[in-house]
Formats: sequence, C-alpha cells, structure tokens
Amino acid sequence: MSQVLHTPPPAPAAAEDDPAALAAHHGLSVSGARPTLSAYLRELWARRHFITAFATAKLTAQYSQAKLGQVWQVATPLLNAAVYYFIFGVLLGTSRGVSDYIPFLVTGVFIWTFTQSSIMAGTRAISGNLGLVRALHFPRAALPISFALQQLQQLLFSMAALVVILLCFGVMPAASWALAVPVLVLQFVFNAGVSMVVARMGAKTPDIAQLMPFLLRTWMYVSGVMWSIDATLKHSSMPHVVKTLLEINPAAVYIDLMRFALIDSFKAHQLPHHVWAYALGWALLAGVGGFVYFWKAEERYGRG
Repeated sequence: MSQVLHTPPPAPAAAEDDPAALAAHHGLSVSGARPTLSAYLRELWARRHFITAFATAKLTAQYSQAKLGQVWQVATPLLNAAVYYFIFGVLLGTSRGVSDYIPFLVTGVFIWTFTQSSIMAGTRAISGNLGLVRALHFPRAALPISFALQQLQQLLFSMAALVVILLCFGVMPAASWALAVPVLVLQFVFNAGVSMVVARMGAKTPDIAQLMPFLLRTWMYVSGVMWSIDATLKHSSMPHVVKTLLEINPAAVYIDLMRFALIDSFKAHQLPHHVWAYALGWALLAGVGGFVYFWKAEERYGRG
C-alpha cells in the first residue's frame, strides 16, 4: 500500500519575502500572542481555582519561618496601630475631638494596610515570578489578582481582632456591620486594578518597587488613617480643591465607609457627599482600567 503525504501548496512568491504572510500560509501563530479581551476574560475565569489556591499558598507560606506563624497576620497591623496611637494620638494629639479614637485608628490601619500590601505585592507580581511566567502558559493577570486576594484573606484574619477591639471599647454589633461586605468587595476590585497597573510597570521597570514605599507612605498620611479628615476640614482654610481631593481620595473613601459601617459614633454627616458613588467609581475605574492596561502588554511579560 502506498502512503500519500499531504503537504501544503507552495506559498505565493509574495509570501516568501513576508514572514507574517508565510506563517499565516502554513497555519502558524505567534507564541504567547495576546488573546482578545473576551478570550482573555474566559481564560482568567477558567484559572479561578489556580488564583484562589495560589493566594492561599502564598498566605500560608508568608510566615512559615516565624515561630509565631500565622499570629503575625494579626499582630503586624496591631503593632502598627499601637505605634501610630502613641505618635499621633498621644504625642501629636490627633485623638482630640474624635470619638472612639482607638477603634477609629485600628479600623483605618487595617483597611489601609489592605490597599498598601496589595499594591506592594503587585509591583513584584511579574518581576518576582519570572520562572512561573516563563514556564507555564496562563493569563498573567492571575498573578496580581491572586496577590490582592491574598491580602484580602489576611485582612479577614485581622478583622477578627478588630471585632474584639470594637467590643472591648463598647462598640456593639449592629445591622450596619453588614455594610462592611460591599465596602470590602469594592475595595478589593480597586486594589486588584491598581495592582495590575503597578505589575505592568514593575515588569518593565523593577525599580518601581523601590519607589513605591515612599509614594504609599505619602498617600497614607493624606488618607485620614490617623486623623479625622472631616474634623480637620471643618476648621481649615484650605483651598476648596484641596478639600475636595482629600474627601474623594479612594483610600480615604474606603476607610471612612468601613468606619461608618462598624463604629456607632462615626455618623453619616462625617462622610463626603455621594461617598458610595465615589467608592463604586474608583472600583470601576481602577478595576476595568487596570485590567485593560495590563492586558495590552500580555505578550511582553517574561520576555527580554
């Protein structure tokens, strides 16, 4: 019996001088080419179990070498809150005029730490995992999203300590505590979006990771973590544009919404107008914008 070998027809003469046309003629495609946005979303959804498992593994391994282990997940933000209380609440007196200052401060520190840690982890999401990026084919957005999810899991551990602190200072559970859920969802989307932006920047310029702590520290000081934006602006002669920027600052928006949800003495009049619209707008802007920005460089991650 004879065996017939099927070979593609000879390429047109014009294609011989055009590598792209020649590759298309033989049914070849670029390795690691960026998929369409809809296809990318489907690939990312298909890897949702990997994202969750990767985040959990990272969280478990984070303190594996420490003797106290996972205790540091709660101890670290509590120690930060204690330092900030001594410096700002005692020495600088920012606690004056702020009801339930310790719950106010601890809530601010925990919620801010969620954003800060997500962004810092995002800067190294690609550059710190080049072996994984180069060895396996998967949507690279899974990495910054998984790091943001890791920080959300860590925050949930810390929230248990926050509840104990609230109870110790006489803040009783209320129906408003349910508002913490949509606040955390919106903040997670915001954090993941910003993480994707800095992940792309950090993949191209690793020095971003060295600059980011200074930028985040400055952002923290203007976000009302240790002081009340509302109380300060009432007696301030700052230009209107500065007051507006302080009020709509996304970190401050999510911190104030969480305080409003958990602390009885933090009232609605202390929130900026249209605060939920700001929270949703920042989440959509960062989440959608950051995702598209990251996707546009998909084929370049891990190369060069």
